[in-house]
Amino acid sequence: MSQTSALKAYEDKLHELAGKLAGVGFMSQGSVVHRYTRCAAPGCRCHGDPPRLHGPYWQWSTARGGKTITRRLTEEQATLYKEWIANRRHALEILAQIEELSRRAGEILLQEAASVPDRATQPA
Repeated sequence: MSQTSALKAYEDKLHELAGKLAGVGFMSQGSVVHRYTRCAAPGCRCHGDPPRLHGPYWQWSTARGGKTITRRLTEEQATLYKEWIANRRHALEILAQIEELSRRAGEILLQEAASVPDRATQPA
Protein backbone atom coordinates (compact mmCIF):
# COMPACT_ATOMS: atom_id res chain seq x y z
CA MET A 1 0.00 0.00 0.00
CA SER A 2 1.42 3.38 -0.96
CA GLN A 3 1.76 6.13 1.59
CA THR A 4 -0.95 8.16 -0.17
CA SER A 5 -3.45 5.30 -0.09
CA ALA A 6 -2.52 4.49 3.53
CA LEU A 7 -3.07 8.12 4.51
CA LYS A 8 -6.44 8.12 2.73
CA ALA A 9 -7.43 4.94 4.60
CA TYR A 10 -6.41 6.57 7.91
CA GLU A 11 -8.48 9.66 7.11
CA ASP A 12 -11.51 7.51 6.22
CA LYS A 13 -11.14 5.56 9.47
CA LEU A 14 -10.74 8.84 11.40
CA HIS A 15 -14.05 10.12 10.01
CA GLU A 16 -15.73 6.81 10.89
CA LEU A 17 -14.41 6.96 14.47
CA ALA A 18 -15.40 10.63 14.81
CA GLY A 19 -18.96 9.65 13.82
CA LYS A 20 -19.00 6.93 16.46
CA LEU A 21 -17.70 9.39 19.06
CA ALA A 22 -20.41 11.90 18.17
CA GLY A 23 -23.07 9.28 18.89
CA VAL A 24 -21.82 8.25 22.32
CA GLY A 25 -24.20 10.33 24.45
CA PHE A 26 -23.92 11.59 28.01
CA MET A 27 -20.90 10.47 30.03
CA SER A 28 -19.81 10.30 33.63
CA GLN A 29 -16.75 9.26 35.57
CA GLY A 30 -17.07 7.19 38.68
CA SER A 31 -18.61 3.95 39.79
CA VAL A 32 -22.03 2.74 40.87
CA VAL A 33 -22.32 0.19 43.67
CA HIS A 34 -24.97 -1.51 45.79
CA ARG A 35 -24.31 -0.76 49.48
CA TYR A 36 -25.52 -2.01 52.83
CA THR A 37 -24.85 0.32 55.77
CA ARG A 38 -24.99 0.71 59.53
CA CYS A 39 -26.71 3.63 61.17
CA ALA A 40 -25.78 5.64 64.26
CA ALA A 41 -28.55 4.28 66.51
CA PRO A 42 -26.87 1.98 69.07
CA GLY A 43 -29.88 -0.33 69.58
CA CYS A 44 -30.64 -0.80 65.90
CA ARG A 45 -30.72 -4.22 64.24
CA CYS A 46 -27.70 -3.20 62.16
CA HIS A 47 -25.58 -3.40 65.35
CA GLY A 48 -27.00 -6.79 66.43
CA ASP A 49 -25.36 -10.19 66.41
CA PRO A 50 -25.53 -11.07 63.61
CA PRO A 51 -25.93 -7.59 62.17
CA ARG A 52 -28.79 -6.95 59.73
CA LEU A 53 -27.55 -4.01 57.70
CA HIS A 54 -29.75 -1.35 56.09
CA GLY A 55 -30.12 -1.39 52.34
CA PRO A 56 -29.38 -2.18 49.71
CA TYR A 57 -28.78 1.37 48.52
CA TRP A 58 -27.41 2.45 45.18
CA GLN A 59 -24.43 4.76 45.45
CA TRP A 60 -22.37 6.68 42.87
CA SER A 61 -18.86 7.89 43.70
CA THR A 62 -16.29 9.88 41.79
CA ALA A 63 -13.20 11.98 42.50
CA ARG A 64 -13.09 15.68 41.67
CA GLY A 65 -10.23 17.94 42.58
CA GLY A 66 -8.69 15.31 44.85
CA LYS A 67 -11.92 14.82 46.81
CA THR A 68 -14.37 11.95 46.68
CA ILE A 69 -17.96 12.85 45.89
CA THR A 70 -20.64 10.33 46.82
CA ARG A 71 -24.33 10.43 46.01
CA ARG A 72 -27.10 8.03 47.00
CA LEU A 73 -29.27 7.10 44.02
CA THR A 74 -32.62 5.63 43.18
CA GLU A 75 -32.59 2.50 41.05
CA GLU A 76 -33.56 4.59 37.99
CA GLN A 77 -30.72 7.04 38.65
CA ALA A 78 -28.29 4.14 39.10
CA THR A 79 -29.34 2.79 35.70
CA LEU A 80 -28.63 6.18 34.12
CA TYR A 81 -25.22 6.50 35.79
CA LYS A 82 -24.26 2.98 34.69
CA GLU A 83 -25.13 3.92 31.11
CA TRP A 84 -23.16 7.18 31.32
CA ILE A 85 -20.13 5.39 32.77
CA ALA A 86 -20.31 2.78 29.99
CA ASN A 87 -20.58 5.60 27.43
CA ARG A 88 -17.42 7.19 28.86
CA ARG A 89 -15.51 3.91 28.63
CA HIS A 90 -16.66 3.50 25.03
CA ALA A 91 -15.60 7.09 24.20
CA LEU A 92 -12.17 6.48 25.74
CA GLU A 93 -11.78 3.34 23.61
CA ILE A 94 -12.64 5.34 20.48
CA LEU A 95 -10.20 8.11 21.48
CA ALA A 96 -7.45 5.52 21.97
CA GLN A 97 -8.11 4.25 18.44
CA ILE A 98 -8.01 7.83 17.10
CA GLU A 99 -4.69 8.44 18.87
CA GLU A 100 -3.15 5.27 17.40
CA LEU A 101 -4.48 6.17 13.95
CA SER A 102 -3.08 9.69 14.33
CA ARG A 103 0.30 8.28 15.34
CA ARG A 104 0.46 6.13 12.20
CA ALA A 105 -0.76 8.95 9.94
CA GLY A 106 1.63 11.34 11.64
CA GLU A 107 4.59 9.14 10.71
CA ILE A 108 3.62 9.40 7.04
CA LEU A 109 2.94 13.15 7.21
CA LEU A 110 6.21 13.87 9.03
CA GLN A 111 8.13 11.76 6.52
CA GLU A 112 6.51 13.66 3.65
CA ALA A 113 7.28 17.02 5.30
CA ALA A 114 10.92 16.02 5.75
CA SER A 115 11.26 15.12 2.05
CA VAL A 116 9.90 18.47 0.81
CA PRO A 117 12.64 21.11 0.53
CA ASP A 118 12.17 24.13 2.76
CA ARG A 119 11.38 27.13 0.53
CA ALA A 120 12.91 29.57 3.01
CA THR A 121 16.36 28.00 2.61
CA GLN A 122 16.25 27.78 -1.19
CA PRO A 123 17.60 30.60 -3.38
CA ALA A 124 14.99 32.52 -5.33
